[in-house]
Amino acid sequence: MTAPYACQPEDSRGRLWPEALSTFRSPWQRDRDRIIHSSAFRRLKHKTQVFVEQEGEDYRGDYFRTRLTHTIEVAQVARTIAGALDLNTDLAETVALAHDLGHPPFGHTGEDALAALMAPYGGFDHNAQALRIVTQLERHYADFDGLNLTWEALEGIAKHNGPVNAPLPYALADVNAEWDLELHSNASAEAQVAAVADDVAYNHHDLHDGLRAGLFTEQELRELPVVGPAFDRVDELHPGLDPMRRRHEALRRVFGVMVEDVIAVAQNRLTGLQPHSAQEIRDMDGPIIRFSKPLYQNIKAIKSFLFTRMYRAPSVVEERASATAMLNDLFPLFLNDPGQMPDQWRQAARETASETERARLVLDYVAGMTDRFAMSEWLRLCSGGNLAGSVVTGQRL
Repeated sequence: MTAPYACQPEDSRGRLWPEALSTFRSPWQRDRDRIIHSSAFRRLKHKTQVFVEQEGEDYRGDYFRTRLTHTIEVAQVARTIAGALDLNTDLAETVALAHDLGHPPFGHTGEDALAALMAPYGGFDHNAQALRIVTQLERHYADFDGLNLTWEALEGIAKHNGPVNAPLPYALADVNAEWDLELHSNASAEAQVAAVADDVAYNHHDLHDGLRAGLFTEQELRELPVVGPAFDRVDELHPGLDPMRRRHEALRRVFGVMVEDVIAVAQNRLTGLQPHSAQEIRDMDGPIIRFSKPLYQNIKAIKSFLFTRMYRAPSVVEERASATAMLNDLFPLFLNDPGQMPDQWRQAARETASETERARLVLDYVAGMTDRFAMSEWLRLCSGGNLAGSVVTGQRL
């Protein structure tokens, strides 16, 4: 039984292309399943979270998160929080599973590079690209392009991080022109849960991955709020614990602190405000799902540490420069010579009426690449280039 402020399947605004209801699945279970079976979702397994997804590296390997494993962790957190708050867990999971579908190769580095390259043609944003994927680029169904997701799923993808203001990336503007997503308002509580779950997941697993990569030590982490007390508590309860178990026990406590804080804050706010519908959640002045102010400040300190010691670590910065250089080579190459793309993309490029349309087509192709495929295409087409002084081989960049 869900709360009155949860999104109710029977109240869904439906799909752009009407479909008969599923016999065994709610609308959002159906949305979730279509996302899981999409080509874009499968490609996330070879897309960067922080470390470029490769084999044969000294400090990389199967233990590090990819964009896919990150997405699965976000979905797990979203279901936990949504269930505790009597929200619709299927919708929260759906938005969580879709939230990174639009990420290009090389993670945020790739997004920054493509945003700069696309600046003359309407820009690039991974949330907007996710909408483009689920409304146009997945072409498997007989009756429509995209996945024909419900309005609530599209709304959640568009604004799970909050209301979206003009100017809109063209991909988002196109979808919103066809079906008004009410971008000025908050998203549903379920979509807000997905956004907070993203924060919980990456703040937790980036501490894990940074330690494994040797970018910082456990002793350094003990200087951080929340993290230090978690290690102290484990040492108190389990003196002399095996180092790897000790690390896991401490960081799972950090994870628990974040999840429990979000649930407690939301329960208090919902009890005080007494919303009676999902629309009341959307119409509030700000998000209902968020961290407490004290924990938010502590998380800011953790994020600041990770930014300096992990996201801008020399080895990671070197990878960022190499990835940016590759995309700076590939995008204009395909734009100026669409014949280098596969047949279906080449034919579509011939049918474009303007350079802007062709650039957007090239963007769809490049943004859909995995890390591995982008590297192999660079090797095939641009092997005479210079990637910020790095050597590119089959294993290393």
